[in-house]
Amino acid sequence: MSRRASDRLIPRAVHPGAWWLWALGLAAAASATTNPLILLLIIAVAAVVVRARRTDAPWARSFVVFLKLGLVVILIRVVAQTVFGATTPGTVLLELPQIPLPAWAAGVTLGGPITDRALMDALIDGLRLATVLGGIGAANALANPKRLLASAPAALYEVGVAVVVALSFAPAMVGSVQRIRRARRLRGRPDRGPRSLLGVAMPVLEDALERSLALAAAMDSRGYGRRASVPIAARRRTIALTITGLVGLLLGMYGLLDATGPAWLGLPVLTLGVGLAVGGLATAGRGVQRSRYRPDPWRSPEWVTVTGGLVLAAAVIGTGMVDPGALRPTPLPLLALPLPPAIAIGLLVAAVPAVLTPPPPGMVAPAPRPAVVAPEAPTTEPSAAGTR
Repeated sequence: MSRRASDRLIPRAVHPGAWWLWALGLAAAASATTNPLILLLIIAVAAVVVRARRTDAPWARSFVVFLKLGLVVILIRVVAQTVFGATTPGTVLLELPQIPLPAWAAGVTLGGPITDRALMDALIDGLRLATVLGGIGAANALANPKRLLASAPAALYEVGVAVVVALSFAPAMVGSVQRIRRARRLRGRPDRGPRSLLGVAMPVLEDALERSLALAAAMDSRGYGRRASVPIAARRRTIALTITGLVGLLLGMYGLLDATGPAWLGLPVLTLGVGLAVGGLATAGRGVQRSRYRPDPWRSPEWVTVTGGLVLAAAVIGTGMVDPGALRPTPLPLLALPLPPAIAIGLLVAAVPAVLTPPPPGMVAPAPRPAVVAPEAPTTEPSAAGTR
């Protein structure tokens, strides 16, 4: 058996950085379009991959929570457009009482006619943000936050701790709410609805404080925040490289986004900024003393995962350069929404990690189907008269 085939068959966790890069590709593709068909297909791709590669860990349930948060975002966007949105041409669906506002609030209306075009624009804007949240939720559900911290560069270890703690807040809160609801059900108390809100909120807050104290004690026992002695000249060189690299990154991104700027301000300055920033991080990492225990490998499944997200983002951005109308079509009628072939191929490639990545340890197995038992044939017993 070849090494590539064994990478797909042997159960192991995919590198968390690969999942985050894949999810960022999905989020970048969603932020570049207002086509509802493409946005819904991106959510479907994320759902398929999460269902195929999620584990039974507490953070694996965060994808559904982020989808529910996306529904709340859509609702808020529609309500804001209905109450405070400007009048948009279209077929009037509902006429609300309009309240006059002072002159300094020009451009903002309170009430008034609600058109189909304004309602559809609000739905699409909310759906785009919900799709971005779905991509982030997929990364939270698939990537182990502790392994992500272990994979951070040495220079970004302290920043990585803060980022990982922030990213693990939502999965930890989901697990805490589920444990508390299970305990309330066992005690015969309501675990859903407004009546149980206070009964669930206080234990969740107490659990969060306990986790914070335990995390602080663990970080102190492992020597977090202690740095090696670095000469002043090396510190200044590191600071100069890092700041110059970040400035180069900003100028290079500006040159790429601004088509009227000079050619040397785009990709050359961006490449120079990346090189200087990497050099600054490499020199800064010498002042951090930490050990790595069983680092996650980066092999062909990780490259497949990252490629899936990048191909989808490149397909959407490239289609926007060639055919901008396909990414921002007229929302009405919905049956006329286009799906360019390049984006369709990108969506298929983005779903490949559901098949070509190894199954993680502790993967949630699908529920077994109930066995269909064939009815037994009726047996004809001899009558009492025949036996005599």
